[in-house]
Amino acid sequence: MALTQRLEFRQSQSLVMTPQLMQAIKLLQLSNLDLSTFVEDELERNPLLERASDGTEPAVAGEAGPERAEYTDHAHDDSFTAGQDGAGDFSERSGGDQFDAPAPDEWMNRELGSRAEIEQTLDTGLENVFSEEPSEAAARNAQDSAPTAYTEWGGGASSDDSYNLEAFVAAEITLGSHLAEQLSVAFTSPALRMIGQYLIDLVDEAGYLPPDLGGVGERLGASVQDVETVIAVLQKFDPPGVCARGLSECLAIQLREQNRYDPAMQALVEHLDLLAKRDIGNLRKICGVDDEDLADMIGEIRRLDPKPGLKFGSARTQTVVPDVYVRPGPDGGWHVELNSDTLPRVLVNQVYYSELSKSIRKDGDKSYFTDCLQNATWLVRALDQRARTILKVATEIVRQQDGFFTQGVAYLRPLNLKAVADAIQMHESTVSRVTANKYMATNRGSFELKYFFTASIASADGGEAHSAEAVRHHIKQLIDAENPAVILSDDTIVERLREAGIDIARRTVAKYREAMRIPSSVQRRRDKQSMLGNALNARAASPERTADRSRDITPA
Repeated sequence: MALTQRLEFRQSQSLVMTPQLMQAIKLLQLSNLDLSTFVEDELERNPLLERASDGTEPAVAGEAGPERAEYTDHAHDDSFTAGQDGAGDFSERSGGDQFDAPAPDEWMNRELGSRAEIEQTLDTGLENVFSEEPSEAAARNAQDSAPTAYTEWGGGASSDDSYNLEAFVAAEITLGSHLAEQLSVAFTSPALRMIGQYLIDLVDEAGYLPPDLGGVGERLGASVQDVETVIAVLQKFDPPGVCARGLSECLAIQLREQNRYDPAMQALVEHLDLLAKRDIGNLRKICGVDDEDLADMIGEIRRLDPKPGLKFGSARTQTVVPDVYVRPGPDGGWHVELNSDTLPRVLVNQVYYSELSKSIRKDGDKSYFTDCLQNATWLVRALDQRARTILKVATEIVRQQDGFFTQGVAYLRPLNLKAVADAIQMHESTVSRVTANKYMATNRGSFELKYFFTASIASADGGEAHSAEAVRHHIKQLIDAENPAVILSDDTIVERLREAGIDIARRTVAKYREAMRIPSSVQRRRDKQSMLGNALNARAASPERTADRSRDITPA
């Protein structure tokens, strides 16, 4: 077989990941906060990008004027009848454009006329207008000249444009600053104060110190005894229980503060693991008390604060801003719309580019602004395509899960990415990127878009499959409604679900139960029996029953 060389032409298609395409894919999976940050960076980087409100839409302050003027005109039209002569003049004055106020010099130079002319102009006598005596006028002038506002006394905010209401808001007190204030008066020695400040910096937001503090003395060049002395003083600071090295120590500090740390309570605090397991029998033996005293001790433990540091400077909960709103429609359907507040509005400044292209002479500058124009145009298109894709996916989700919006979680259908992708003729990866970090506000709350994609669980009678989320909801309903005397085991829950037409295995029930943080049947039995016993003890110790028992007792 001879080897020869020859030229051939072959035509093929391939998908090339251009930088613009990679950027569009990246924008799809960004949340609204990340997208705002990305657009802000692009606005700073690209001189041809501008916000949609800059020069294209009237500013907010400019819109408020016509609205107030229109409202004022309507108000005056309603309050004045057409037969009054002053109605037309008042409407013109409210507009602010046709009313020319006299200059100050004109007011001073204008002649008032005689007394009769003034009374005729005012339509009343001068004694009704200027009725106060000279002494009363002097007193009124003195009162008017006195400072009436806090700013006039030399304090407060100024009355100019630099007035800031946030300057009057008190700063949030953090746990570290609160402890540092107490530290400054607790120690006079600079060395001990330095150790205390170092330990305060190690306190976490819950108010706990690290359990291992052996290396603190070596880092600071202090003895272990000095470190323990400072820790003992820090544990007496407010709030009670702060600077503890564990839960048991935190509870013990609070009990000592209340003078309730007796030997029985000490034994209970040292065996919190048994308390978590509801092992009442062993706790009763260890503490050496009866059931009633043990119940009172457990009640005192529950009233303590396991995380005292959260009272100061706790992290603020960020509210989820939905990307899509779903509202009931007038025809019985659902109206899906995007949240315009989460969509960045940017435009390409073509006017600025045309002016620059006329004055630029260097090739490097021309290529730079040409690239900026292409990037800006592509970004605007990518943002528009992102919004359209989100709306298309959300609309299909609402159509597929109509039962959820109408009747609740129990009617959530099994749904996967492929079903939505085939319905809107897109790839599954695109749908996956769209549903990441996006939220939908509905009549039943705000949910992540991925919440509506659940696994399928077969039906026991061969009918329509059930959604995994609906099955979890059914399991929770069964456990919440169980009788404290008859606790449902996982096997019993499986039988109940099969009676409802849900074919599920016992290990799946256990997995769903643990995912919802529901304890086992043994633990639930202990908890509910303990709650029932506490309720009976509280009822027996009520003042009415105590008074009844005192009336039944007869003197010997």
